[in-house]
Amino acid sequence: MPGQVVEKVPWDHVELSVGEVAARSGVTVSALHFYERQGLIFSRRTTGNQRRYRRDVLRRVAFIRVSQRVGIPLARIGAALDTLPADRAPNVRDWERLSTAWRADLDVRIEQLEHLRDDLTDCIGCGCLSLSRCVLANPHDALGDDGPGPRRLLVAPAADDDGP
Repeated sequence: MPGQVVEKVPWDHVELSVGEVAARSGVTVSALHFYERQGLIFSRRTTGNQRRYRRDVLRRVAFIRVSQRVGIPLARIGAALDTLPADRAPNVRDWERLSTAWRADLDVRIEQLEHLRDDLTDCIGCGCLSLSRCVLANPHDALGDDGPGPRRLLVAPAADDDGP
């Protein structure tokens, strides 16, 4: 929402409407509804059937957005949020614990991106598609023996610790 003037949500509002959460968090109302359907955030309904969010939902939405930005899938974000107390926003210690658990996955992604960057200028027949016609980089489709997909660009996945 760059360039848009957003009315500041008063600091003493304990509960926020969906529009106030959207305005303050920079997330669309439809994204908030989606997060709620996925069980990532929660609201209560007023007698008029309007959503009301506790103010700490702003921290949870920020947590979701940052996690998504570094490539953490929503399922893992949800599992991580499930480990947090429901009565408060995630704090620094919570984030340190969760980000440490994700470090190995991020290291694998970084290694994969480095391989992609370094090998990007090679010919398409480098084994990325297990093409059998490249006699220089992949004679007799030798890379195809290692399995499907972009063999030279793949990096071994991190050991999954089943934690968020």
